[in-house]
Amino acid sequence: MPASTSGQPQTQPLAVAARAVLLALVAALTLFATRDADQLWWIALLGVAGLPAVLAPQHRLLAPISRFAEVVVLGLAASQVAADTQLTGVTGGLGASAVLPYLAVPVTVTALRRRFREGAALLAVAAATLLASAAFTEVGGDPQLGQLGYLAVCAQWLILAGLGLYTAGTLQRVIRVRNAGKPQPYAEATRLLTQLRTVARQLPGATLDPGGISEHLLEELRVVAKTDRGAVLSASGGGRLVVLAQIGADRVDWETTLDADSAIADAWASQQPTVSARSQARSRHSGEVSALIVPLVAGVRTVGLVVVEADSAAAYPPPVVSRVTALTGPAALRLEAALLFDEVRSLATNEERQRLAREIHDGVAQELVMVGYGIDNALATVHEDAEETAESLRTLRHEVTRVITELRLSLFELRSEVDRHGGLAAAIAEYARTVGAAGGLRVNLSLDESTARLPAATEAELLRIAQEAVTNARKHAGASNLWVTCEVDPPYARIEVSDDGHGIGDQRPEGHYGLAIMAERAERIRGRLEIRPRQPSGTTVAVVLGSSPRRDKVRGSTAAAEGE
Repeated sequence: MPASTSGQPQTQPLAVAARAVLLALVAALTLFATRDADQLWWIALLGVAGLPAVLAPQHRLLAPISRFAEVVVLGLAASQVAADTQLTGVTGGLGASAVLPYLAVPVTVTALRRRFREGAALLAVAAATLLASAAFTEVGGDPQLGQLGYLAVCAQWLILAGLGLYTAGTLQRVIRVRNAGKPQPYAEATRLLTQLRTVARQLPGATLDPGGISEHLLEELRVVAKTDRGAVLSASGGGRLVVLAQIGADRVDWETTLDADSAIADAWASQQPTVSARSQARSRHSGEVSALIVPLVAGVRTVGLVVVEADSAAAYPPPVVSRVTALTGPAALRLEAALLFDEVRSLATNEERQRLAREIHDGVAQELVMVGYGIDNALATVHEDAEETAESLRTLRHEVTRVITELRLSLFELRSEVDRHGGLAAAIAEYARTVGAAGGLRVNLSLDESTARLPAATEAELLRIAQEAVTNARKHAGASNLWVTCEVDPPYARIEVSDDGHGIGDQRPEGHYGLAIMAERAERIRGRLEIRPRQPSGTTVAVVLGSSPRRDKVRGSTAAAEGE
């Protein structure tokens, strides 16, 4: 019902009074100029044309159509009334000047409603109507369009209306700038929260995904600049950068240290585009190379860098740099919004985990502990001839102990996160050891992590995937051994969890639900989730991000062998 709602009568007394006063004024002026009461029917027609705008000023269609109808009727009335006046020569526009003051009504309404484009369109329609009507109206056998008085009066009122519209727009901007400096915390908070809610409802997706925005930017840059390799990098703390997205080669060992002597560090510090004849990869490329590094600056803060390289000399002259910076400017604001939203979402998620952990620890866990104490007391007082009752109580005690263990593991999972200094491999290893010890699993770890770091959001998702895989193996697989492999060499990462249990086909339904969650998390970070049987028994769950550096080395060795 939105249309009908917007069309409900919401008359404004001040607007109605202004229209009535101007209608009375132009009626009196028209009667004075023509001395013919029949010409007042134009005034009545003006009132009818403006009636929808009076009765439904908020309607999206009726109100604008009514205002355009007013200016059309006004143009026809001005030409006809001017033709019917008995005055000639330079003063022959007196009839038009009797009607044209009403032009202020629709134009002023658009200005008050901040519809300045509509106001300009109204003036254009009014001018066209005045000229067209004068072209088909004759005065004394000559076209009215040739009368200088008529044209001068029409131009005068159109200019005055245009100046009024421009002045209203300027005042609106001044008022808006002044109000912008005043504290309006609740209004601003409401606006931001409303936008945040709208965006959050669209997740998961690429609307505020730093990786998706970075990939889109690189694809746009390919159109305006030669790009054999390219990447978008962002700060991760500690004077280092992380690769958000890259194109071209499967894997490039980009320079990610800001304190190194490199064009990347220079561009970050100066916030100016930098052109270099050296590759920005740590493993240098042979041959001619051109590199362009453009900082992504939002306001006064550098949020990231765009690096594009071409295997040719002087590939980025000033015109190409200008085209690239024209694309990176708006992209910087989008990337900053995505990074901020990612950080806010991460903080909110961590806070929620802590809250759930406290509630479980202070609620259900404490109650179950008390139940366990009660069972211990019952076992201590049971008679010797109640062996069956004692056995039941022992079984119940075992079950309560199991539930308490599960709750403690859930608390540990909620509280686990990637430490800023420890890294992803350390977090996964700690979780696997703890859960393996609780489930009686023999845990075998293979950890290979470089000093470079993945984005924080990506590390968090990889940790949750590893936790879900380990939990599934402990709960549903009936395994005795667990193999956990973690390889991290940004932008590449591979996490693999294998067990020697029953296999994926024999898992309970909740295990399959966990697999669906892992698949969603892998898709969110643009990774590949692989689930396959393990020989001779068990299941392997792996998530892979990017391409393996070992595969690049094999390719390089193969190419060298072929060259020999």
